[in-house]
Amino acid sequence: MAFAAKFILVMLAMIVADICWAMYFIEIDKRRVYAAGIWSAVIIIASAFITTSYVEDKSMVPAAAIGAFIGTAVTVYYKKKKEQNDTK
Repeated sequence: MAFAAKFILVMLAMIVADICWAMYFIEIDKRRVYAAGIWSAVIIIASAFITTSYVEDKSMVPAAAIGAFIGTAVTVYYKKKKEQNDTK
């Protein structure tokens, strides 16, 4: 697989994983057992791909870091906007 394609795939997988982590914590906070469990399972699936990608190729660590930032930032931004709309 070409470096650029793998870099993008790792970044996208990390975005998905971080969105899942954020949603997992949101569901934990709301005490929603099954929703949190589902998010937890998806975290493991996404993380398995990410980990195997950068364990064999350390140049994928920046892709994972960029994806982590984007995933968390997008989720928190979305949640904040949704809460602001719910209070109107």
